[in-house]
Amino acid sequence: MSFYKYLLLLVLVSGVSFSDENDFFESEKEVKSSWNVAYFEGGPYTDYNKVLLSTIKGLVELGLLENKNIPDFSESKSKDIWYWLSDNLSNNHIVFLKENFYSAGWDEQRREALTEKLIKKSNSGKIDLIFAMGTWAGQSLANDSHDTPTLVMSASSPVSSGIIKSVDESGYAHLHATVDPNKHFRQLKLFHEITGFKKLGVAYENTVEGRSYAALDVIEGLAKSINFEIIPCFTLSDIKDQEKANESVIDCYRELSKVSDAIYITEQGGVNDVTIKEIVKIVNSKKIPSFSQSGSDEVAHGILLSLSQNGFKYVGEFHSKVIKDVLHGKVPGDIKQIFDEPLRIAINLKSAEKIGFNPPLIILGLADEIFNVIE
Repeated sequence: MSFYKYLLLLVLVSGVSFSDENDFFESEKEVKSSWNVAYFEGGPYTDYNKVLLSTIKGLVELGLLENKNIPDFSESKSKDIWYWLSDNLSNNHIVFLKENFYSAGWDEQRREALTEKLIKKSNSGKIDLIFAMGTWAGQSLANDSHDTPTLVMSASSPVSSGIIKSVDESGYAHLHATVDPNKHFRQLKLFHEITGFKKLGVAYENTVEGRSYAALDVIEGLAKSINFEIIPCFTLSDIKDQEKANESVIDCYRELSKVSDAIYITEQGGVNDVTIKEIVKIVNSKKIPSFSQSGSDEVAHGILLSLSQNGFKYVGEFHSKVIKDVLHGKVPGDIKQIFDEPLRIAINLKSAEKIGFNPPLIILGLADEIFNVIE
């Protein structure tokens, strides 16, 4: 398939499909009174904050939360956001109690203890809805130990990580996990069509979760079908020692930059606001095209390409409508899980200049976000 035909196909198949608005409740009286919401994460991660905020904004748009000016939480922790929600946006129907915030801090023992505590509290009727943010949280709550409605958000590959049975079925009545089954395929296929790489560098933690975050199964499948070599490098991700995770990522990208002709920047604990600047310096100095699995925020900081998420707006809208369905009485396991992110390209032209990459005009035409500087 030619590059242009492929892009046309992507445009045609991409887009967000939501339930018809008429399916949702039309009056507040149909909503169960006082849904006590809990938040559970394996540990702090910048995308979790953004997904949570975009979901809250979606709930505001749907009229489920008051339309208040939400502060700039770009430098804040998820706990700060949750506490602000508790103080400012809780109402008679949706309640964000401060005590219902749970973060394991990437500590496996703490994760087990918090999971037990959260399930016990859920079974006592003190929690009515759980936001399970990320793979660790989703894995901890995908079981028969409770039946509290649980919405898994920001899990890279919920099927391969064992959270859900399939893209169509979660396997549990109380569980819903948002999944974009073709997201990583679209990313990698587009990256290959644009750059034609033969050796793709991929850094990831060599664990079930780490391989899931990196979408390694997708990468391996594409490598066989379109004939490129995967150059792996193993990092540390879900650990308490953030400095060690950061160092492992920087070391890997230094090594990969010596032997790869393109690099796929995967989601993991060591890729963050602290390390992204150094990663960009490494790949740009070696004139290597890079693609962010995470999204356009990393492109703003100098990664060459990604699919634009527009501040996670689209997935936030999807989550908020799933929540509205649950509040209306729908069984989470019966709600459609598939979210097809629309094709919107993000590109950093300053990085393109630094590595000597001249983007085709059609790429610029499809770009939703174009960055002319490296933040």
